[in-house]
Amino acid sequence: MAVQRSSVLIAVLLAATSLITPARAAADIEVTMNQAKIVKLSRPADTIVVGNPAIADASVQDASTIVLTGKGFGVTNLVVLDQEGSPIVDAQVTVVRQAASSVRIYRRAEVQTMSCTPYCESSYKSEAEKSSEAEMSASK
Repeated sequence: MAVQRSSVLIAVLLAATSLITPARAAADIEVTMNQAKIVKLSRPADTIVVGNPAIADASVQDASTIVLTGKGFGVTNLVVLDQEGSPIVDAQVTVVRQAASSVRIYRRAEVQTMSCTPYCESSYKSEAEKSSEAEMSASK
């Protein structure tokens, strides 16, 4: 009888811990600079938080779809909560350069990024990219 009670108690405890275990972190998300990526959610979102909005921006398409846009190079995080405040997504977001079709030209202290698809033209730089480049050149 005592063995049955302890096995029932263990089963109840395991069931209870599965209910209060926090959501596991989603796989890391990689976004290319100045491009968007669609993030589908398993359930409707209520709150969306981006750690550093200068690196990435999130906009709501509908209750279960987020559009994540790379604004500046670096790493930040994305947290999405449901109506009860439970996490749906807790992921690291990395914004990267599109290396295959861009070229950087260094002229002494000046840096110019060219987009080469198919002809090389000067590419648009956001304020975040400009400040990132200024910080990189100041640290050298």
